[in-house]
Amino acid sequence: MAAAAASLNATAAALHGAVSKSRSAAFPQVATSVRVAAASRRPGSARARGGLVMARAAAVKDEAAGTNSGGHEVLMFEALREAMIEEMTLDPTVCMIGEDVGDYGGSYKVSKGLSEMFGDLRVLDTPIAENSFTGMGVGAAMKGLRPVVEGMNMGFLLLAYNQISNNCGMLHYTSGGQFKIPIVIRGPGGVGRQLGAEHSQRLESYFQSIPGLQMVACSTPYNAKGLLKAAIRSENPVVVFEHVLLYNLKEKIPDEDYICCLEEAEMVRPGSQVTILTYSRMRYHVMQAVKTLVNKGYDPEVIDIRSLKPFDLHTIGNSVKKTHRVLIVEECMRTGGIGASLRSAIIDNFWDELDAPPMCLSSQDVPTPYAAPLEDATVVQPPQIVAAVEEIC
Repeated sequence: MAAAAASLNATAAALHGAVSKSRSAAFPQVATSVRVAAASRRPGSARARGGLVMARAAAVKDEAAGTNSGGHEVLMFEALREAMIEEMTLDPTVCMIGEDVGDYGGSYKVSKGLSEMFGDLRVLDTPIAENSFTGMGVGAAMKGLRPVVEGMNMGFLLLAYNQISNNCGMLHYTSGGQFKIPIVIRGPGGVGRQLGAEHSQRLESYFQSIPGLQMVACSTPYNAKGLLKAAIRSENPVVVFEHVLLYNLKEKIPDEDYICCLEEAEMVRPGSQVTILTYSRMRYHVMQAVKTLVNKGYDPEVIDIRSLKPFDLHTIGNSVKKTHRVLIVEECMRTGGIGASLRSAIIDNFWDELDAPPMCLSSQDVPTPYAAPLEDATVVQPPQIVAAVEEIC
C-alpha cells in the first residue's frame, strides 16, 4: 500500500503537468480546456460549486432543450462513454480506475478506446481487489484528482464497503473540511438474465444509509450521460447505479454539452389519479403497465426519481398533492430498500395529502434464483403494477 500511495502521488503530479502536454497533439482542444477547467475551479464558479449546488435552473433548461435538438442516436453504454471522453478531455484530473477498464474497454465497453486516447495513467487497469482500488480512488480524490471507479459488477463492491462508507462518505467531515472527495463510483447492477444471486445484487439499499454519499440511478441514454457528467463535476462522492439490462437502450441525445441535475426527479408521464414512483429498469415495467391502465380508463402520473439520495421531495410532493395516491415500484429488496425509505418520507411530509396508504411493490426478500421462471417471480412484473393501481384507485 505504501508503494501504491507513492505511485498515486507521482500520478497526481504527472496528470497536473505532463499529461496535458503529452495529449495536446491528439486533442488540440485540451490545452484550452485545461485553462477553462482551472479557471472554473476558482471560488464562485459554476463548476467549482459541484453537483450538489449546481444551478438547478440551468440543469432544467439543459434537459428541456435536450429533446428538441437534432442530436445523435446512441446506446446507453455509448452515452456513458461519451460522458467519460468529454470530461477527461475537459479536465486532466479526471481518471478511471477498475478491472479491465484499459485495453479490454470494460466489461460493458464503457471505457472502450479510452486508454488509447488518454494513456494508461488515466485509464488504470487494476488487479481483482475492489477494496484496494476503491481505497486508491479515495486517496486520489484527496490528492486533487477526480477518479471514476468502475465496479465490474456492483455486487463486487461489497468488498469495498469499508472504503465507501468510512472513507468516501465521512472523510470530508472527519477531516474538518480539509479534504474533499470528488469521486464517482459506478457500474452495472440489478437483476439481469440468469446471472445468479451474487451477480444480481441491488446495492442501493446497502449504501443509502451512509452519511455524505450521494446516489443516482440512470435509466435512459440521455440521463445516463447527463448524470455521469454532473457526478464527475461534483465535489461530493457520488454512486451512479447502471442497470445491467439497460446498456443497449437506444435514444437520441443532444450534440451539445449538457448535464442533468443530481437532485432532480424526472416527470415521465403527467397524470391525475395516482403517482407512480420508480427508477432504473422498473421505469420500463411501469410504462408497460401504463398502457394497460390507460386502456382501462386510468390516468397515472409516472415519475422516475433518479436521485436515490437525497429524494426530490419537491417534485414528488407536487405530484402527491395532485393525485393523493402513491405507488412505489422498485427492483430493490422490500426490507430496508429505497421504497421503504421513500414511503416513510412521503408519510412524514405529505400525510395530509394522502387519500390512501402509499403502496410499495418490491423484489422478494430472497436470493435471486438462477432459473429464469423463478428469477422473474422475484421481480415486480407489469400485471402486478396494474393490480396495485386498481386496488388503490
